[in-house]
Amino acid sequence: MSTPDARSSGDPYVPALGYRVLTPLYDRLLGLTLREEEFKSALIREAHVSAGHRVLDLGCGTGTLLLMLARACSALELSGVDGDPEILRIAAEKASTAGVGLELREAFAVDLPFADGTFDRVMSTLVFHHLTTIDKVRALNEAHRVLRPGGMLLVADWGQPQNTLMFLASLGIRILDGAETTKANLEGRLPGLMQDARFTGVQEVERRMTMFGTLSLYRGTRASSEQSK
Repeated sequence: MSTPDARSSGDPYVPALGYRVLTPLYDRLLGLTLREEEFKSALIREAHVSAGHRVLDLGCGTGTLLLMLARACSALELSGVDGDPEILRIAAEKASTAGVGLELREAFAVDLPFADGTFDRVMSTLVFHHLTTIDKVRALNEAHRVLRPGGMLLVADWGQPQNTLMFLASLGIRILDGAETTKANLEGRLPGLMQDARFTGVQEVERRMTMFGTLSLYRGTRASSEQSK
């Protein structure tokens, strides 16, 4: 299962679902196969957003998470980045139809176009398994940089399979999205990489069994004692 890509600009680009012709079907297929609103709602609950918070969706795709955040709390300042201009166009159309103001930028997770300490929350769904381990580290460091002290990172992505059934289900992800980029995720190493990027209180807060393997929800915080530089 491919999702909107967020890798470095020097790497080959993979659009939503792997082929540009499938981009218009992205929302429908994700909803049918992964119960998208359920796991994104769980991630929003973990974020504990409140009025005035600035929230960044890292690899925002068609903007579903951002629109769900707008419904959950109307007084948020919402931004999204993605490397795919076509999928950002769909996100902008959805936001316009819903009457929601979003800041959408074409950018990569490893090089965010925001000043240090800009956001209260950075959220990401099904993006990190598309990144090489090196780019995972770069993206996590960028997320840490743009968060304010005390800000929180929330990630939903493929995690270590918790049983044989989920291991077998995850084989499709390994094949479709590449063994190198999915390896750290499926070995359960994403929390450790978050800690290496100086996030504190890192934990897997939830895991869900899906037809593609274990979907894990992670949370980490930028220490409140840190100062933006």
